[in-house]
Amino acid sequence: MKHHGSETFFVVGEGVLEFDGNGDPAARQPLAVEELRRFRFSRLGPEGPRVPEDTRIALATAMSADVPQPDSAEPAVPAGYTYLGQFVDHDLTMDRTETQLGGDVNLDDLVQGRSPALDLDSVYGRGPLDPVDRACYAEDGVKLKVGKTSATRFPDERVNVELEGFDLPRAGSGATGADRRRPLIPDARNDENLVVAQTHLAFIRFHNRVVEELALTGLTGQRLFRAARAQVVRHYQWMLRHDHLPRIVDPAVVDDVFTNGRRFFEAPGRGYAGASQPATMPLEFSVAAYRLGHSMIRDAYEWNRVFRAAGPGGAATLLLLFTFSGTSGNFQPGTDLDDPNVRGVDTLPTNWIADFRRLYDFTEAGRPDLAPGAGGGNVTKLIDTLLVNPLTNLPAGTFDGRGKVVTPIQRNLAFRNLTRADMVKLASGQQMAALFGVEPLTADQVLRGNGGVVLDALTEEQRRTVVETTPLWFYILREAEFAKGLLGPVGGRIVAEVFHRSMEVSRHSIVREPSWRPVFGPDAQTFRMTDLLLFAFEGKADLLNPLGD
Repeated sequence: MKHHGSETFFVVGEGVLEFDGNGDPAARQPLAVEELRRFRFSRLGPEGPRVPEDTRIALATAMSADVPQPDSAEPAVPAGYTYLGQFVDHDLTMDRTETQLGGDVNLDDLVQGRSPALDLDSVYGRGPLDPVDRACYAEDGVKLKVGKTSATRFPDERVNVELEGFDLPRAGSGATGADRRRPLIPDARNDENLVVAQTHLAFIRFHNRVVEELALTGLTGQRLFRAARAQVVRHYQWMLRHDHLPRIVDPAVVDDVFTNGRRFFEAPGRGYAGASQPATMPLEFSVAAYRLGHSMIRDAYEWNRVFRAAGPGGAATLLLLFTFSGTSGNFQPGTDLDDPNVRGVDTLPTNWIADFRRLYDFTEAGRPDLAPGAGGGNVTKLIDTLLVNPLTNLPAGTFDGRGKVVTPIQRNLAFRNLTRADMVKLASGQQMAALFGVEPLTADQVLRGNGGVVLDALTEEQRRTVVETTPLWFYILREAEFAKGLLGPVGGRIVAEVFHRSMEVSRHSIVREPSWRPVFGPDAQTFRMTDLLLFAFEGKADLLNPLGD
């Protein structure tokens, strides 16, 4: 399942779950080889009851109402972690064999290539020797390509310059504007909005800097590439385990899983045959628990010195962050984002380069000189049952919908999440709480929450449905409201166990190599996202923020 718009799931033990445009099951008998080629999902819990469409519409409408929403609780979570989470999601569901359809792929490639692993295949693809993914690499076949921005005149001459290394590499040719803006990266979803695109660029730069460092040891060619990738992946996993996860999941749950092992997902005694066994992706994670990040999104950001609330361009709205991307947008504000034929510049305008000081807190890394400039930085919204209102009207490119008929409710992200879960008969929150042996939320907690959405607009029957069979995604967000914005015993357990398993099955794994320690951070115990950025951008303010204050 590479695209957000996919309505097809291959569930181990159940076969292919495929749905038509109305979300109804579509009868189909795929060939065995097609099943092998599909990304493999599994169920952690039982099948759940269906939720009527009117209830899903009412619940989604309430969740995305235009009402005030609190920022993340102290210690506040820097906003970059929202989109780091999206980047990770694309890594976990990247289909490494898709480019090989119709070509020769051996059984090992089919099985291992489709296993969800935290191995950055959304950045590396199938490597520099692959005929398709070769386009993502520099001529040496070791470094990854970077792109060049487009000069612009707004608001001053300082941005009237092309800057190498501050945009994703792009095709630059093709029949349509969308073709010309197409990012040369293995997973085009990482150009879905500008924040995740600049995050992907940071990982490209991190890889290239690691290559330069390891080249000093005398390694060359593919030996150098493989050594660099191994170091990048391990540092990435360390950062997720010690920096990202504890900001979104109850740290006690994270520590329990990574210290004592998994208890429910592909765990010993539950049909688990060892680390060499291909992993699956639980529907409960993909369709519910890891969609927590949707509630963390802001409706506008202090982006850089140009696009901030008190700056010459005003704040960077969510719509603008979609606009200045190649997959969802076209770099042309005020135009139809769903039209792939819109022409204009083919690369990111220089005035839209990220100021990473506004997305992450570098004072945590001992760099007070990298505090954000005028207007300050951004923190996430609290993880709760509220989504910012702009998420009711997604550009079609965010779910692979360009050129298709899309009704207004189908553009509502909350409705899309609830509907996809209903299509696959996802377990309810209560069913998952029973599976994990934890006390479920009470009816009053489900209905009233703790500072989240108010369900007064739902009918009595709709409220009864939500209370008795709470959609898992909604349940997990409600649970977080009672844990100061952290995923709790149901949501946190699902996320932590999937992260652990996905690290375990990676070719390079800090779970299987517990003695490994980071070497590109401040010490052998520390490597945070800020450390990754500092290394990637050489610790320089004019690279982390090339537009200045």
